[in-house]
Amino acid sequence: MTTRSLLALCLGAALGTGHAATEITLARFFGACEADYGKVTDVSKATGECGTITSLVNQYNATNKEGVVVKAEVAEWGPYYDQLTSRIVAHNVPTIAVMHQSVLGDFVSRKLVEPLDDGFKSVGINTADFTPHAKRGVVIGGKTYALPFDTWSWLWHINVNYFKKAGLTTPDGQPILPKSPDELLAQAKKIKDATGKPYFSWTTANETAAPTRTFLTLMYQQNAQVFGADGRKISVHTPAATNALTLMNKLWTEGYIKKGLDYGATQQAFTSGDVAVDVVGNWTINDFLVAAAKADSPLHDGYDVVPFANLYGKKAIFADGHSWVLIKGGTHNDAEKKAALSFLKFLWDHDYDWSRTGHLPANNKVVQSAQYQGLPYRKNILEITQIGVTTPSNVPRQRAIEAIIGEEISSMMLSGKAIPAVEDAIESRVNTLLASVH
Repeated sequence: MTTRSLLALCLGAALGTGHAATEITLARFFGACEADYGKVTDVSKATGECGTITSLVNQYNATNKEGVVVKAEVAEWGPYYDQLTSRIVAHNVPTIAVMHQSVLGDFVSRKLVEPLDDGFKSVGINTADFTPHAKRGVVIGGKTYALPFDTWSWLWHINVNYFKKAGLTTPDGQPILPKSPDELLAQAKKIKDATGKPYFSWTTANETAAPTRTFLTLMYQQNAQVFGADGRKISVHTPAATNALTLMNKLWTEGYIKKGLDYGATQQAFTSGDVAVDVVGNWTINDFLVAAAKADSPLHDGYDVVPFANLYGKKAIFADGHSWVLIKGGTHNDAEKKAALSFLKFLWDHDYDWSRTGHLPANNKVVQSAQYQGLPYRKNILEITQIGVTTPSNVPRQRAIEAIIGEEISSMMLSGKAIPAVEDAIESRVNTLLASVH
């Protein structure tokens, strides 16, 4: 008997089934927090991404009636996809894996993930309940290849106290958002004059994702088509791209972005009161709520969060999402396949619990529920499930493309690279990459 079989038999006995448990594996990132949540089986007592997903696994293991045991395999976020690919090559395939929807297309095109429509029907997951953004992220060629778990997007986290000092609030105390690049630049000057602080913190050091997400948001708001219909060519020698890069460059050169910030320093600058607006995703909402609750915080009684301000007319914003996939070769028999689908149904039924982290639900019934809408600031950002724009799934190597765009925008900001040269470099590097993908 193998070690794994012996372990499964012992687990089955512990669960009182009298039979070997069906063990499945779950490859994920979101951090490690066993010290705090390793024994928590009530997800309502969890906070944060790591605590929530760890508690969900524990709760499923403790309560499912099928004798299924989910074994989490935690990886660092940075090398996660390289490690996942290596595991597939080595035939050491996890049963279930977390996957960004922007990455899913690559794995589908390589025929590495299982279509799930029939499996979802068998356990009662209704794909009609997927939000519009979630559906766009997981349906490719008419087939559903993943269970969407959330939508995350690009937000403005606002220190309303600073907006008030600059005279940029409504009579009822709401921040006034700019509606054009010129209005944004004028607001940034007012904030700096009134508070001595830069308008923005956004990550520019050791980071490529942040500038790319801002750039794409500004492109989408101009209704610009960034990639060709076949997903194999990028075009940024366009008025829309020049507009977006010019605005980003002006904000930088005129001192309206706090400089030299890596990811952690970006969030610290906001909570410390060094800036008026932090440009980052919805996963930070709870952390900022905790900070704003402290009487000595610069955010005290003055925190708000909204989708990235609409500066060009069209309501649109960069968005992505986490999802769960079954990698081909990860299940070895019908029992493991059934167990995997059972756990996916459990995750789907607990989409509200995951949404407490700040991520938007993928389940439209949760979005519409009073329970979810009663969470702080969620009504402010609900429209993202409708207006979020994801790079089309037929564009391969999206993570590498994100890095190239971010590197070139950083070169513009940090070393003064001219905008036409930035556009040249993005097109040349990205199109060379796309041409190499078969």
